[in-house]
Amino acid sequence: MPFGSDEIQWDLACGSGPGGHWHGWFDIRVQDDALRRLGLHPDQPTAGVTGASPPGWWHAAAERSLHRRTGRELRNISC
Repeated sequence: MPFGSDEIQWDLACGSGPGGHWHGWFDIRVQDDALRRLGLHPDQPTAGVTGASPPGWWHAAAERSLHRRTGRELRNISC
């Protein structure tokens, strides 16, 4: 991993949406100096989507590949 454990922080927040379904949000924060080591800087604009999302079969194939490599299933994070 390119970051030390003291250079990155992540949190999970959960809450109920307007339709009553639960949703989770990840908040990931990386220290400025850790980004600079990778040629990034904190003043860069947020990345945006530049094209169409890959087709559904692509996501399914990526998950199958993960299962074969790790031998375990992906699990939903419950809030």
